[in-house]
Amino acid sequence: MAPDTPAAIFRSEDELSRLPASERIRYRLVGARCRYHANDNISAHIRDGEMDELRDEVTAKMHEVLRALVIDTDSDHNTQETAKRVAKMFLTEVFRGRYVPMPSVTEFPNASRLNELMIVGPLTVRSACSHHLCPIMGRVWIGILPNEFSNLIGLSKYARICDWIMSRPQIQEEAVTMLADELHDRVKPDGLAIVMEADHFCMHWRGVKENDSMMTNSVMRGAFLKDANLRREFLSLLSKKN
Repeated sequence: MAPDTPAAIFRSEDELSRLPASERIRYRLVGARCRYHANDNISAHIRDGEMDELRDEVTAKMHEVLRALVIDTDSDHNTQETAKRVAKMFLTEVFRGRYVPMPSVTEFPNASRLNELMIVGPLTVRSACSHHLCPIMGRVWIGILPNEFSNLIGLSKYARICDWIMSRPQIQEEAVTMLADELHDRVKPDGLAIVMEADHFCMHWRGVKENDSMMTNSVMRGAFLKDANLRREFLSLLSKKN
């Protein structure tokens, strides 16, 4: 079976067990017709023990990358463990949001019927550009206008959801939209606004090497989109926090 086409040939569990972990996971994804782009979460298709196998597989592939870069990892003590470190970093740290389920988030009913603007942030953003895998570092502000039927979540939970979304290779515009979708589905507010401001190290480290360039983008939903006064209040409060 070609790895990126729908499953046409059924593989037994015994056949699957002989494949590398990445191919087994890809087989399940393709069979379920699930997308697995860089910014997608694929945790539902990973079985117990396969993350350890993936780490070993990525380590071996990364070692080959270093060899292709003509780096002598045998005698260079600084790079002897680099492949293993990079594999661990990708799978359990900077791209962790691809491989683990959504963190547990406790929700509370809006018993006090709060309906005033709430702002959360700035939350620290650590992500990566899917074009060059260079860091994206910045801040996010979240504006919520709840209603009596909204689900309220704790302040730390916004940070956990944000980190889960951002810990993937992606572009900033898509990341903000994904965060907005997740929060809107969970909180169900009358209005939701998100502003993200970030440094892109693919601009600092390579290419034009522009050091002062920042990207800022926003997503407005519901009341923030319809009510210009509410939108101005939110943006005004953000400017005072900077």
